[in-house]
Amino acid sequence: MIVSPTASPADRAATIGTQIAAVGLALPGTLIQRHTRCGRSGCHCHADPPVLHGPYWQWTRKVHGKTITRLVPDDLVADYQHWLDNHRRLRELIAELEELTLAVADERSGRPDRRRRNR
Repeated sequence: MIVSPTASPADRAATIGTQIAAVGLALPGTLIQRHTRCGRSGCHCHADPPVLHGPYWQWTRKVHGKTITRLVPDDLVADYQHWLDNHRRLRELIAELEELTLAVADERSGRPDRRRRNR
């Protein structure tokens, strides 16, 4: 659902709120596929050229400033990717709501209309 730029701020906020409610489950972080070496010196992963173990899927995120990694079973990769996409969409919607709120606050305080720069 696209919010009309001519809609009132209350209508735009309501539309964004409806979109946020429809997002569903969401997870922050990154999903990556890894190939690894083991600790056994005679293993084929230490050969020349190496034949690494894997692929293994890993979900990585930050919790209280620390990186947390979890192995993801192959049958759950699609679910995790969907949850990560939902989190990305949720952040976009929140950023849009913040911009709308800032525009309303500037308007109500008598500040001139100005474009916000993305950093």
